[in-house]
Amino acid sequence: MVLALLSAAISGIIFGIGLALAGMLNPAKVAGFLDIFGLWDPSLMLVMAGGIAVNAAGYFLFVRGGKPIFASSFSLPEARQIDKKLVIGSVLFGIGWGLAGLCPGPVIASIGLDPAGIFPFLAVMLVGLKLGVIIRTRI
Repeated sequence: MVLALLSAAISGIIFGIGLALAGMLNPAKVAGFLDIFGLWDPSLMLVMAGGIAVNAAGYFLFVRGGKPIFASSFSLPEARQIDKKLVIGSVLFGIGWGLAGLCPGPVIASIGLDPAGIFPFLAVMLVGLKLGVIIRTRI
């Protein structure tokens, strides 16, 4: 159990460092990527391509051929269809990401850099996540 938590913490730290190095903790970076008719910054595509490459390699090297070290099996999504919940959730995530320039990963990583500056956004994000759970259970 302790090794699993330590492994998760180390993975999260590496992920956060990667976000910082890629400039993803700066909302202006995201705004620059989304501004396709202005001063478009396509460098975010390289960050996305890198993330896709690492995940694809991990899937083909580890998930398809074995089991995790600290669990009995990998926890992979079981849903295979695109439904209303997925589309609505994706649209809401995209709107929030576009308006704020941050999504949950960079927000958590930013806590270590500027806790006072990121706390209001973190609080609103947590309230939004909780509201999403409440709304989803009522639909």
